[in-house]
Amino acid sequence: MTFTKFMDLAFGNLFRFLRDISFRKEERGPLSWAFFGTLLLVLVYGLIMLFSASYVTAYYRFNDIYHFIGPQVIVAVVGVAAMLLISNINYHALRHVYWHLYVLLLVLLVWALFSEDYNGCHRWVYLFGTTLQPSEVAKFAAVLGIALMTDNQYDKRNTLVHGLAVPVAPLLPIFVLLYLEPHNSAILLICMITGTMLVCGGCALRWLPLAAAAGGAGIYLMLTAEGNDVANERLGAWGLMADSGDVDLGWQTTQSLYSIASGGLTGLGIGNSRQKHLWLPEATNDFIFSIVCEELGFLGALLCIVLFGALIVQGIFIALRSPDYFGAMLSIGITAQVAWQVFCHIGVVTATLPNTGISLPFFSSGGTSLLLLLCEMGVLLSVSRAGNARIRAQQQQSQRELRERLRGGAPSGRTVYRRPQAQ
Repeated sequence: MTFTKFMDLAFGNLFRFLRDISFRKEERGPLSWAFFGTLLLVLVYGLIMLFSASYVTAYYRFNDIYHFIGPQVIVAVVGVAAMLLISNINYHALRHVYWHLYVLLLVLLVWALFSEDYNGCHRWVYLFGTTLQPSEVAKFAAVLGIALMTDNQYDKRNTLVHGLAVPVAPLLPIFVLLYLEPHNSAILLICMITGTMLVCGGCALRWLPLAAAAGGAGIYLMLTAEGNDVANERLGAWGLMADSGDVDLGWQTTQSLYSIASGGLTGLGIGNSRQKHLWLPEATNDFIFSIVCEELGFLGALLCIVLFGALIVQGIFIALRSPDYFGAMLSIGITAQVAWQVFCHIGVVTATLPNTGISLPFFSSGGTSLLLLLCEMGVLLSVSRAGNARIRAQQQQSQRELRERLRGGAPSGRTVYRRPQAQ
């Protein structure tokens, strides 16, 4: 790469980003209020359950029942404002800042390796008195990168090189750095998001089974490798349950099952969980759905799943209504991230899956995750605005053509066939 090309990539793209950041008037449609309303319901539900799940631990450890919920509410308010702002930004402008985000992500991942560890893991960057988890940035970087590269190579996306190798190659350094942290659950989640995008985008379909087999083998070797003690112990505990029905799954999963079993149909009542009284570890994060089941029962858990299902289905419709391939791939990736996180979280707390430590979107504590998720929802709303604008333009065109027919004139660009008059 020449110096001129490097400078154009580094600084020229920033100017292009600022140039393309605004929607043209005809491309800016109305907000998808149904999606926005569903998202707010999920967010409020999550904040209520987080407060209920966290106040005991917060009081015991920090002598402040608002220790977890206070910052989360602030982040939620800021995140909703950022989401509405981003929804008015033309998502095409993101094409110009992908490599800037990618380089920043690599810096953060390396920085995390030299930061203070927590439970033997180097997953956080400590900055300005707060923490940032680079793996959350990695999820969106993967979505944006795959959407950009498959769109650039749209006509060649059926080939092995342009449809599979080129989009996946930038993920390999990310996987290596995440493995060194270690953060196996983030690697698994990014792999599932990537696979979903490639399948839905029609990329190298004939090669995907081979790629899936190779990726599955790599993940198996990673999880069972010598020295990866945490993953080996969790897989072993889960395997004992599957083979012999042994309930000794480790403290976390056992207490999670106790929580779910205690809830019954209608639950013990909001705030009345017993397992959150320091029996269930990570009740505010990796096992918060267990508290939902215990306090609100089967009905509360079903409501949670239905709301997430509605959010995911609407995300799929936004992808289908996108005016271009790039917007559709962005929507698929963001929706897949939410869907896979919900699936894995519920699978873990019910012992359907091994304990992987994946948070429940909009419910679990964590400012980085919530803020970035809401920003990604803003990107999804931006795509929906463009799709709504196209649909509105098509409807207006149809109405004009209908008026022309009623007046007896022929609409422009289309031949009108009339029945021959009787002689």
